[in-house]
Amino acid sequence: MLDEKYPLCPGPDLDTRKPKLKIPPGSCDTHAHIFGVEDKYPFSPRRGYTPPPCPIEDYFRLHEILGVDRGVLIQASAYGTDNTMIMDALAETDGRLRAVVAVDGRVSDKDLEWMNEAGVRGIRINLADPGGNPFLNFGEIEKIGERIKGFGWHIEFLLHANDIPDLRKTFSALPVDSVFGHLGYVPTSKGIDDLGFQEILALVRDGRAWVKLTAPNRITGLERPPYSDVDPFARALIDANQDRMLWGSDWPHVFFYKFTPNDADLLDQLAIWAPDEATRNKILVDNPAELYGF
Repeated sequence: MLDEKYPLCPGPDLDTRKPKLKIPPGSCDTHAHIFGVEDKYPFSPRRGYTPPPCPIEDYFRLHEILGVDRGVLIQASAYGTDNTMIMDALAETDGRLRAVVAVDGRVSDKDLEWMNEAGVRGIRINLADPGGNPFLNFGEIEKIGERIKGFGWHIEFLLHANDIPDLRKTFSALPVDSVFGHLGYVPTSKGIDDLGFQEILALVRDGRAWVKLTAPNRITGLERPPYSDVDPFARALIDANQDRMLWGSDWPHVFFYKFTPNDADLLDQLAIWAPDEATRNKILVDNPAELYGF
């Protein structure tokens, strides 16, 4: 049921054009969400938005147009810690996908083992959106990190790096690698000298963090692509450590109520950030293969 607390998202641009950038075989979209009908996959009452149905068939149709072969599904905050939707997708897609789930400290070792065998490679903690963080403090996050370390998993964070004090020190203490979404989620108005962004760069140089070059539309000060004000951020991250960079579509662009970019425009911007083909191949193929075990 919709009300003012759970505004309906507009959904993706379904008329995806063919991108100008031709990407290599094995390319991976490392950041997307899927959503089913609410009767079968109920939403969390702690969510901040309501997505339209965005099934796996539409996601694969996007990949066919873009030329993507692999994908990583990320648990959306709208589902809280109920991972049923993406676990069903993993079971039905025969190894083409990996996933990052959301759990709390009560998750059993048996469930973690089952998720690992199914293709889960990390957990997500969303500190930016309602309903995305099931942990009370960083100590609890460290404990779950110890529990997933043996699987080779990571913890993916959605946070605004400019809002986190002592980011490098705090996240270096984790027992597993961190992955940061949306280029660190620092508004471009802050500039690349922002302390939080510089701390992300330091973690990347240290090899302790990965960054997703996703959702420039969420941090830009511009209304429509190309989002040229994001270019310095992406280039700084790639220069810091190209072996820790990932690309993702952020499909279907939920919790976003401005102009929805065409996904081809988002992929084409990668060619601006990484004009060298060998670097793009790392970002699209080699790095996600290492992190997600393709």
